Amino acid sequence: MFTGIITDIGEVLETEQRGDLRARIGTSYDIEGIDLGASIACDGVCLTVIATGISSKNWFDVEISAESVNLTNIGRNAWFAGRRLNLERALKVGDELGGHIVSGHVDGVAELVELRDEGDSTRMTFRAPEDLARFIAPKGSVALNGTSLTVNEVDGCTFGINVIPHTKEVTTWGDVKEGDFINLEIDTMARYVARLREFG
Repeated sequence: MFTGIITDIGEVLETEQRGDLRARIGTSYDIEGIDLGASIACDGVCLTVIATGISSKNWFDVEISAESVNLTNIGRNAWFAGRRLNLERALKVGDELGGHIVSGHVDGVAELVELRDEGDSTRMTFRAPEDLARFIAPKGSVALNGTSLTVNEVDGCTFGINVIPHTKEVTTWGDVKEGDFINLEIDTMARYVARLREFG
């Protein structure tokens, strides 16, 4: 489990297809504190660490299943050498829950359709897949590329969020542009509420 509060910006150092896709990710995390088998959310995708090391920088390796590739922006050639990724280590008992409960199981991909400045903040509008849009509500939470964000408004399959300057500085949100595909995880509570209504 995660909170959607990003704690490092990693970098894709290399990728290799070995049956599953294998990626090496540079990080400022203390490698000695990362056990093999640990879970790290990489742009919102919960991945298992299979190797660690130090070369010019600290790195860890992950394997990405075909299912994860197909459901996320990884399958849209979004992971390439040099790409920056939002990273978050798994939640520990006693950690502060500053965002919302995030599983790291990406539900689908949203498209960033509009980007504009509003004061010091940036307003972003996304188009969600139709089957996921019904789970997104104003003032609810979503995880976008692993970041816990609050929904401002919803109009059909589109929804808007605001990103403040601090968030842009400590995540990869300063890198995005219109047309980008973004990993979307809907709020778990919204999913259960919708499920309960089916039996109401």
